Amino acid sequence: MSLFAQLQRRAAEGRPVRVGLIGAGKFGSMYLAQIPRTPGVHLVGIADLSPDAARTNLARVGWEPQRTQAASLDDAVKSGTTHIGEDWQALVRHPAIDVVVECTGHPIAAVDHCLEAFAHGKHVVNVTVEADAFCGPLLARKAMDAGVVYSLAFGDQPALICDLVDWARTCGFPVVAAGRGHKWLPHFCESTPETVWGNYGLTPEQATRGGLNPKMFNSFLDGSKPAIECTAVANATGLAVPSNGLLYPPASVEDIPFVTRPRAEGGVLERKGMVEVISSLESDGRKIPYDIRMGVWVTVEAETEYVKNCFEEYNAHTDPSGRYFTLYKRWHLIGLEVGMSVASVALRGEPTGVATCWNADVVATAKRDLQPGDRLDGEGGYTVWGKLLPSDTSVQLGGLPLGLAHDVTLVRPVRKGQSLCWADVAMDTTTHAYTIRRQMEAMFAEPQRKAA
Repeated sequence: MSLFAQLQRRAAEGRPVRVGLIGAGKFGSMYLAQIPRTPGVHLVGIADLSPDAARTNLARVGWEPQRTQAASLDDAVKSGTTHIGEDWQALVRHPAIDVVVECTGHPIAAVDHCLEAFAHGKHVVNVTVEADAFCGPLLARKAMDAGVVYSLAFGDQPALICDLVDWARTCGFPVVAAGRGHKWLPHFCESTPETVWGNYGLTPEQATRGGLNPKMFNSFLDGSKPAIECTAVANATGLAVPSNGLLYPPASVEDIPFVTRPRAEGGVLERKGMVEVISSLESDGRKIPYDIRMGVWVTVEAETEYVKNCFEEYNAHTDPSGRYFTLYKRWHLIGLEVGMSVASVALRGEPTGVATCWNADVVATAKRDLQPGDRLDGEGGYTVWGKLLPSDTSVQLGGLPLGLAHDVTLVRPVRKGQSLCWADVAMDTTTHAYTIRRQMEAMFAEPQRKAA
């Protein structure tokens, strides 16, 4: 039975999927816009550091005020309305909640939210992919041990890429490459919140009018977010990552199957079976027509002459050899699509992407020469950007995960372009996020070394 039919049945039976949302910012608001239009789903509660801001966003997306008048979570369950408050622990501990949607964008807090949800038997859809990038494999293991489902968020590009990879493998195609698009030029890795709008293509006035967060947008532009998302995909699918960071080859949609081939066959890949990001700009800055900037793609291979002929007969767009074919979605709708994950984990017990191994890591890398006493400001800030590396490379250099490079002080100098390691910073070792990361390194890295 389709997910929609199952939701309709749950609605008819008066047994909706009960959801708790942590964080009602832009991504969360997009999901909130769709909940009233989705049968069989009841948003019991929202936990946000600013309940008033959450109410403002609910009004912005069209919620009627009477839907959010519940005085408590118990009242919300009984009345079918929604409670808004600051207490995320009360939300994830409430016995009526089936699924927690973690939507804060704060990786260290997200780890706390996920672990507490697992401990109380809740499925988790983790929108905060930054947390998944530095400890997703262990979060997935802890969810499984707790008998719940942990999932990436459909609508965000990692889950959509995982879906394409699953399609390919289920159909019997070997995956040659998979990834997303991005607007990229090499100097963007040095971008800061002060320079982001010119590089991004907006004026400061437009950004102010739209209430856009320069640090968040800069995390996309400087390559941190593409690296984070490709890490999540590699760890969920088992695909490999480039040995020294993403290459960002420029290509139109038409050229993706040509570019995403092994180098020995004229492409850019070190080998088959890798993640990569396609740039929507030529190296001289010219915009590529019909780009994949906002989309996702997977390149597969015809292993037999018969399959290759089928590609030709059905006018599938391939590389010149006729063997490599790319399927793509040119757009993703972000929070508007999260309902797919909520329904999948609650009704089928299946994630829409989840880490199964530790193949990849995102290491904090200096945007400029850094000195002892400098305070790192994390993803999208002034000090570091995120570089995608194989996990064994990261472990060997003692790489500092980008997700933990927030509000920590440098204790020794680091050159521009150099990846940071644990010994470079005075790390707060008291957080669950730090503990989980170190546990993951011990659990996954040592067996991988022995297997090698």
